[in-house]
Amino acid sequence: MIGGHSFARLAGELMAEFAARTGLEGEAPPRRYLWTDAFAVCNFLGLYRGSGERRHLDLALRLVDQVHHTLGRHRPDDPRQGWISGLDEREGERHPTRGGLRIGKPLPERGPREPCDPQLEWDRDGQYFHYLTQWMHALHRVSQETGDVTFHRWARELAAAAHAAFTYQPPEGGPPRMVWKMSIDLSRPLVPAMGQHDPLDALVTYLELESGAPQGGGAGDVGPGLADEIAGAAAMCAGGRWATDDPLGIGGLLSDAARLSAIVLRDGGYLPLLHRLLADAAASLRAFARTPSLAVPAAQRLAFRELGLAIGLRAVEGLAPRLAGHGDLAPAVAVLEPYLPLAARITGFWADPANRRDRTWSDHRDINTVMLATSLAPAGYLGS
Repeated sequence: MIGGHSFARLAGELMAEFAARTGLEGEAPPRRYLWTDAFAVCNFLGLYRGSGERRHLDLALRLVDQVHHTLGRHRPDDPRQGWISGLDEREGERHPTRGGLRIGKPLPERGPREPCDPQLEWDRDGQYFHYLTQWMHALHRVSQETGDVTFHRWARELAAAAHAAFTYQPPEGGPPRMVWKMSIDLSRPLVPAMGQHDPLDALVTYLELESGAPQGGGAGDVGPGLADEIAGAAAMCAGGRWATDDPLGIGGLLSDAARLSAIVLRDGGYLPLLHRLLADAAASLRAFARTPSLAVPAAQRLAFRELGLAIGLRAVEGLAPRLAGHGDLAPAVAVLEPYLPLAARITGFWADPANRRDRTWSDHRDINTVMLATSLAPAGYLGS
């Protein structure tokens, strides 16, 4: 086991390698992928906070700019050009997230008349809602660290655009629903099924943006209000159940629980939702603990999924003292505490270079690298 200082140093080394490998620094052409880059932005913010070195903040800001000018615009192999929002160049620069952001997959999106190949669809471009919420969070964190409301406004504009495109009212009635994957221009669904946690991610992220708006400036400065989006997401979450045995999904539940607890403590409300979320997270951890996942060799494991769990566990480490005044929540949080050591177990395993030599690591090197760095030094992502 290596100590906290060594963890921070390794996180910095991993992010330096990522910056060079993906064209953020040096001569390599930019290679952007939205999920990975959302975590990377937060990691650079954390490195800046921990070291005070301006170069880390500069990398975070440069990465935001690259993402917007790469994934906010049409692909080089697409006959369409310019901003995917359809805005002209001047307005697109002012509102780079108003049309959403591409995933960054290697293959072009499926055409309107092209049949869906479920296996091939994983490698096709488009837009994923749960990637967009990660980017909203990253932009919000940049605004918090810099005090620049522009990034917060871009996050809100992205929230409004994504919600309008991904949600729909079923013809048979009932609460709204969401599609899982949309086309690059948000004009048509590519995968109509609803992701299990997408409505929850939507609600928690919208609440984070609405309750955490930067102080100062007029309403126009912070971007569109999200009251309607919050109401729609809350309707989709009513009666929801989110238990899963997928480690990445569990990590997302835990991170959402930590973010929601901060909102509950600050603004009140949503206490029943937090209770339900904590209960489902506990059930998920019990299910995962019964599997042999962490006992098998590295060649049989997917690092980024496990590291997502480690990040979520790190997010809830401080929940118990923060919620001490909520006696009814204390037992729900206490149930999670026996699982907290899993974070160090997972992070320590993947911090060992010997466990990063197999193809299961190299085939997903960028996302593995960035999420390992987050689990090693999570302050930038967690905002703590």
